[in-house]
Amino acid sequence: MKKILVIQTAFIGDVVLATAVVEKLGQYFPDAQVDFLVRKGNEALLANNPHITNILIWNKKEHKTRNLFGIIQQIRKSKYDCVINLQRFFSTGLITAFSAAKTTIGFNKNPLSFLFTKKIPHIISTTAPYKHEVERNNDLVAAFTDNTIIRPKLYPAANDVESVKQYTQQAFVTMTPSSVWFTKKYPYEKWIELIDNLPARYTVYLLGGKDNAAECEAIQSAAKNKNVTVLAGKLSFLQSAALMQSAVMNYVNDSAPLHFASATNAPVTAIFCSTVPAFGFTPLSDASFIVETTETLTCRPCGLHGKKECPLQHFKCGYTITTQQLLQTLPS
Repeated sequence: MKKILVIQTAFIGDVVLATAVVEKLGQYFPDAQVDFLVRKGNEALLANNPHITNILIWNKKEHKTRNLFGIIQQIRKSKYDCVINLQRFFSTGLITAFSAAKTTIGFNKNPLSFLFTKKIPHIISTTAPYKHEVERNNDLVAAFTDNTIIRPKLYPAANDVESVKQYTQQAFVTMTPSSVWFTKKYPYEKWIELIDNLPARYTVYLLGGKDNAAECEAIQSAAKNKNVTVLAGKLSFLQSAALMQSAVMNYVNDSAPLHFASATNAPVTAIFCSTVPAFGFTPLSDASFIVETTETLTCRPCGLHGKKECPLQHFKCGYTITTQQLLQTLPS
């Protein structure tokens, strides 16, 4: 194959996990042109990736439908040998089906998968043993590569590393307290409790996007421990990833920063509240820890992606996780 297009226009974490497919393609087809389609705003995640030739951008926030057909036209002109669609939604199914590629591959859950040349089962379990999302994505290319699982990978540049060097002169941990979904977020007051019980030798950096800065500042203000700095909204994706690589530990929810850690082999403690590890979005770093409630809750999981509020109004899956569980993952 000389020209390949990978499609993943979902959210930040999905794009990071999709880079494992790019790594695999780079191994098997080092001379191929591998392009990647993302939604506008996520293209910076793929900067410096040596296996990606072109990044295609779909603006989904403005003139979504018009831009969709513009992207389809652009892809058709490119005459790809193979299009690999990692999403299960109609719009990317449309892109794939009308790409004019010789081979089109996607998951059978895509409503237009009947138009693909090859469709692959996408199975999410609620019990172990389970498949990681990276394994499910690899199933799309296994027939012409292999079944070996490769970690996703981000490529912070030298200037990304240099830009965060000022924060790495002492032992530190990072915490990313935010998430799009309420039931994926470790409770606000529990983050404060964790900060206040950390060993005094650690500086704390609170990470996130611009939209998370106010929440991080509120946590900083409420904590008794004042060795806390808010970096939410001040670092790019790859700068955040570079900082996480040097941390003693990175505390994250079941959200995109978890996958930043996997893609840089950074130490990580992943907190699972309403979602469960069996869904297949667990960390892949060498130093990985999963923390969840030790109580048996018949209401958990309450959904695959989290919810805007606890359906039962008690949020026990978050509140019954203890600070001691989190402190135990710190290196001795």
